[in-house]
Amino acid sequence: MKILTRPLIILVVLLLLVGCDNPRGPAPTSTAQTTFWPTEAWQISTPEQQGLDSAQLAQMFVRIKDQGLNLHSLLVIRNGFIVVEAYFNPYGQSIKHELYSVTKSFTSALVGIAIDKGIIDGVDHPVQDFFTGQTFANTYQRKSALKLRHLLTMTSGLDWQEGDPIYQQMYRSNDWVQFVLDTPMAVEPGSRFVYCSGCSHVLSAIVHKATGMNTLEFARTNLFGPLGISDVAWETDSNGIPIGGWGLKIMPRDMAKLGYLYLNNGIWDEKQVISTSWVKASVQKLVETDSELGYGYQWWVYPRFGAYTALGRYGQTIFVIPESNLVIVTTAAIQDHQPIFDLIEDYIVPAVRSPGPLPENPKSQAELNALITALGER
Repeated sequence: MKILTRPLIILVVLLLLVGCDNPRGPAPTSTAQTTFWPTEAWQISTPEQQGLDSAQLAQMFVRIKDQGLNLHSLLVIRNGFIVVEAYFNPYGQSIKHELYSVTKSFTSALVGIAIDKGIIDGVDHPVQDFFTGQTFANTYQRKSALKLRHLLTMTSGLDWQEGDPIYQQMYRSNDWVQFVLDTPMAVEPGSRFVYCSGCSHVLSAIVHKATGMNTLEFARTNLFGPLGISDVAWETDSNGIPIGGWGLKIMPRDMAKLGYLYLNNGIWDEKQVISTSWVKASVQKLVETDSELGYGYQWWVYPRFGAYTALGRYGQTIFVIPESNLVIVTTAAIQDHQPIFDLIEDYIVPAVRSPGPLPENPKSQAELNALITALGER
């Protein structure tokens, strides 16, 4: 996969209003509450109006410049308002971006919706039962014990070797589900975390089989439509099934909508799009991984700040911090997520000073604006 050259910022939406004649009451600190839903468009605010220190955020852009981070976009949303929105040349607000493995968190949401609707009876349903009439290699007791929850938590037990070589084999396969489920078992399902993008694709195929709808059409009806996500592309496998582990392309603002839906416990515009129970199960640490992060249902769990995150190759991120009512989105072309985690820990989280509005700070807001403009003119 080609890594793009370092972009320059060409578009930054950062509304810097001075004065606040009608300050809002304190925003909640544990669960987002809103009377405005960004189905059609997000609202814009200054950092101070949402309790953030613009001077602290300005230092974040100094770090981005000094490190030469190859970001494509950066959005910071608090209390449902965009307070920072930056795009780096040649990317812009209306350009869809490849999400890579962030796709997995959308796939998980669709599985949850199918369970909520009673189409799938639960996470303990045996995987092979979804593919009646289809036989798989290396079938024995371990594989018969493979359940939906094991695919969701990356504990399938399959002897899966994640990486480009196995992706290439999948692309050459006439049946991706067959390819994945033919894989021999290495351990008992549920006993060990092994990252498996092929398992995520099987989840998409299960949505397709169970609902009788193409996964993308099911998403348009039950997830994208309610959230106002209309400009979507989703790569498919050799049988036309959207790839469950990668391949989804949407705009950064629409990425943020999934984070905001989960921040609001599955509620959108006063309607329960996904059950609260599914959201809570998805973003809690259900299994240990080989890093400090835990894993839920196709979401990574970030123990610091009680956060959870959807992560995709090259720095694609939806990062949610419920206690601070924060949703952070990045698209990028960097080797790993650590520089993004550092920005969040060193600048965005420390910028949170109050649950409600702070006094406007025209000087620091102007400095922030000037810094972003200068960075864009490099």
